[in-house]
Amino acid sequence: MILYYHCYVDLESNSYCDKLRRTVMYSLIFLVFLLVQTKAELFTSSAHLQTALYAERDIADLLKSYIQREEDRLSRIKQLAEDYEEHSKLALQNLDKYLGNPINAFLLIKRFTLDWDRDVIPVLVNNSWDSMYKEIEQVRSDLPSHEDLKGAASALMRLQDTYQLDTSKVAQGDLRGIVSPVLSAEECFELGRLSYNQGDYYHTMLWMEQAWDKQEKAGGEGSKDFLEDLEDAKVEILDYLAFSYYKLGDVAQALELTKELLTLDPNHERALNNKKYFEAMLRDEPRKTRSAEEKPGYQLNRDEYRNSEEFLTYEALCRGETTMPLKNAHLLTCRYVTNNHPLLLIQPIKEETVHLDPWIVVYYNVMSDEEISTIKHLATPRLNRATVQNSKTGALETANYRISKSAWLRGEEHPVVERLNQRMEAITGLDLNTAEELQIANYGLGGHYEPHFDYARKEEKDAFKSLGTGNRIATFLNYMSDVEAGGATVFPYLGLKLFPRKGNAAFWYNLYKSGEGIFNTRHAACPVLVGSKWVANKWIHERGQEFRRPCSLSEYE
Repeated sequence: MILYYHCYVDLESNSYCDKLRRTVMYSLIFLVFLLVQTKAELFTSSAHLQTALYAERDIADLLKSYIQREEDRLSRIKQLAEDYEEHSKLALQNLDKYLGNPINAFLLIKRFTLDWDRDVIPVLVNNSWDSMYKEIEQVRSDLPSHEDLKGAASALMRLQDTYQLDTSKVAQGDLRGIVSPVLSAEECFELGRLSYNQGDYYHTMLWMEQAWDKQEKAGGEGSKDFLEDLEDAKVEILDYLAFSYYKLGDVAQALELTKELLTLDPNHERALNNKKYFEAMLRDEPRKTRSAEEKPGYQLNRDEYRNSEEFLTYEALCRGETTMPLKNAHLLTCRYVTNNHPLLLIQPIKEETVHLDPWIVVYYNVMSDEEISTIKHLATPRLNRATVQNSKTGALETANYRISKSAWLRGEEHPVVERLNQRMEAITGLDLNTAEELQIANYGLGGHYEPHFDYARKEEKDAFKSLGTGNRIATFLNYMSDVEAGGATVFPYLGLKLFPRKGNAAFWYNLYKSGEGIFNTRHAACPVLVGSKWVANKWIHERGQEFRRPCSLSEYE
């Protein structure tokens, strides 16, 4: 990434002190570049990304302390320089008289032996940089890495596709009506280059065109944006754009852009070779030139699944669109529930049925703000990249279709966790002794989980074998934060979308009473567009429910 700093230093000054000040300034700039060389994975969790801000604050304090020490040291060096200047000026007025005095001769020798070693060298030799760098090393693990940068760029592209965000509006700081920072030409260029490096030529094209537009405006106003030479900036953008259009199948447009590049830089070796190659391609396989307004469809950048009806429905629901009418919507109800359970008799739970078949409900005010705060506090230090179970091997592994961080909490660890477990048992009427531990998940930039089942299908025989508690019979999903935009839980085959509301919870059965999986409970967590999403999942298993949810005469009850 290209970074710029404005150093208000008198570069014309020849004083030793000013040269040292410039050295310090440039050293600090170099440090900033070093600080990004870490291996954390912060973008997957907004909670962990917050640590980067605390680290930035701590580094600012360390740098201020370092600058103060350096200013004190430079002040001492200035005093030494003035002392040497005055002493030599006085002595050189009458050299023979001065050196003829044995005391003066002794003191002169002492000045540059004992005094030099004791008083001067410690000031001239700068060891404070090394000690400060060691201090900063201790907080480096909380700073973003280049892997985080790539992950964040991919997340932005995912948000752009899912929510159909207009590139120019995003660049101007408009996220579906939510104000965000305006991106410069350099930042648009970097998004395009990051996309290019990951083989995503569609988004490369979108962001390089934005970089071009912004650089054109910067040039028109007589200012420079991200490259010193405006023509160099245009050449570099056109180089990426031309190759991206070629990879997208539009050779004619790639050739036009290459020709434009060569008008700016006639000796550009790669462009000269590409021009010959594109011309030969068009001679051998004439292609229709794409009109100026037409853009390649975004599906060009997708695999077969992401062009499927299920995935497109999932994205439409994430945007809040209605994909199908809810069946029997007129029969949906709200009520107070006690289940004749002591915990609910005095304070019944509010239950809203949001879908009848399969039965899906939302419970209101399940968790208090204090309980949520406590659980977040317990979980945050343990958050790790969320994993999925490999259907063939049964092993847990990370996957690009699930971007979040999670932690697991046991009831005996804290009274609040145990109290929540008891409350969920009272609400559902199910036995939670065989349920999985409470899973806390935090979704960061673009955090999501593509359509999936919570239960194990027949072919996934080893999914929960190690637990010995059977399949996941039900899901209790607690929302622990409001989300400003995005982050809904959606059911593509039901046309149902549930937007997070702090303290509320969703509940549904994953299995029929026969133990067969309910296909329509396939659901997804939409990418978080703006905000931070916290959830607490409780997956309830079959064992222990034999008398609480007995089998029935109907296979699909």
